[in-house]
Amino acid sequence: MQDEDLCFRSATDLAADIRSRRLSPVELARAVIARIEALNPALNCFCTPTPEIALEQAQAAEEAVMRGRPLGLLHGIPYSIKDLQPTKGVRTMRGSKIFEHNVPEDDTPLERRLQDAGGVFLGKTTSPEFGWKGATDSPVTGITRNPWNLECTPGGSSGGASAQVAAGLGPLAQGGDGGGSIRIPSSFAGIFGIKPTIGLVPYFPMPHNGLLSHLGPMTRTVSDAALMLSALSGYDPADRFSQPGPPQDFLAGLHDGIAGLRVFWSPTLGYAEVDPEVAEATARAAARFAELGAEVEEGDPGLGNATDFFIVLYQSAVAGGLVQYLDEWEAEMDPGLVHMVRRGMEYSAVDYVQARIERLAFCDRLARFFETYDLLLTPATAVPAFPVGQVAPEPGRFEAEDLFTWTPFSFPFNATGNPAASVPCGFTRDGLPMGLQIVGRLHEDRRVLQAAAAFERIAPWADRRPELQA
Repeated sequence: MQDEDLCFRSATDLAADIRSRRLSPVELARAVIARIEALNPALNCFCTPTPEIALEQAQAAEEAVMRGRPLGLLHGIPYSIKDLQPTKGVRTMRGSKIFEHNVPEDDTPLERRLQDAGGVFLGKTTSPEFGWKGATDSPVTGITRNPWNLECTPGGSSGGASAQVAAGLGPLAQGGDGGGSIRIPSSFAGIFGIKPTIGLVPYFPMPHNGLLSHLGPMTRTVSDAALMLSALSGYDPADRFSQPGPPQDFLAGLHDGIAGLRVFWSPTLGYAEVDPEVAEATARAAARFAELGAEVEEGDPGLGNATDFFIVLYQSAVAGGLVQYLDEWEAEMDPGLVHMVRRGMEYSAVDYVQARIERLAFCDRLARFFETYDLLLTPATAVPAFPVGQVAPEPGRFEAEDLFTWTPFSFPFNATGNPAASVPCGFTRDGLPMGLQIVGRLHEDRRVLQAAAAFERIAPWADRRPELQA
């Protein structure tokens, strides 16, 4: 098998081959590391590669297979961790010069679970500074590029992760999502990503944004995401909002289908302006859910516009978490981030509490919606990928209103904590991927995965690869 073909194989297939001794974990690791070394200079998706660690872990994985030892869910499978998440003994910069030389001393539930599952750690993927925006560039790591067009962004803030997976630099990537940061880059890079229900994957240390952020998988296929989520899920006391109960097997029943479900397709959520190509592709994709046996309705779900209250929550969180760094580090920080900090400092405590009240009302409206419907479909983003070096499709725009205008479908479901996924659903005339969002009831992550897998069966995407020269 050619190394490129090996690098683009699904994690579920790779895991089966490793278990049956048809594939060496060391062979797999070497192929992926070689591809990273060849393509990362152009893509800049890994800010801290760890090839020595990966090879050491691959060798240990191979020895375990040969000795007949118990094997984890991800045994011998390469994965990455986003640079916002601490990793014991491995530099974690958070996309910022403030933490350029930071090497954490403690591990986290995320890191432990990936290691306990037998994964092979490839390194840290790039993020904008503190994950503040939906494009991936930062003062310390520079610009990360989209494998489908190097002049375009792969989205953010998990843009390094999306570029990695789309380019075949490892089948599994951990993403984080505080306003769309798994779904936006998944849509822009043509891969699958799911933001799980809040608390399904333990989050520690807890971010400062008031239970808006989730950790989840970013992969080429739905089955790979189900596999990775099975390894990541389950209660951990370090996260006091972690859901009780043991880890779940999300591969079980993955292909049960969605016949008989009530599905609501909302092309605008009642207020968003959507690029015509995105609107056409996502409407076509939503219509195909009827082929899967679902009852599909279209319209405005009546949730209202979450933008105003979310902007207050977002900017307040940015200010509250980062204002301590301004005196010393402002000149070294992303100017757009500094602007957000200063905007957040202008809100009063009353403004913040009122935004929280509006958030809870929005959650109540969505809960009532899901009393009638099983799934909500929307575009994943309002636009396809735009040029690098920008925060929004229009150059020179960096106000919060500019950010949330083109991401109107993602952040509402950070406010509610519901599971939401982006599935690839086509390409623009310029060859840029587009995504359809699938939102489910709280704690019904399995149903979201089943819907994504059903769509994947009738509209597969994983065989298409970006044209990159290794």
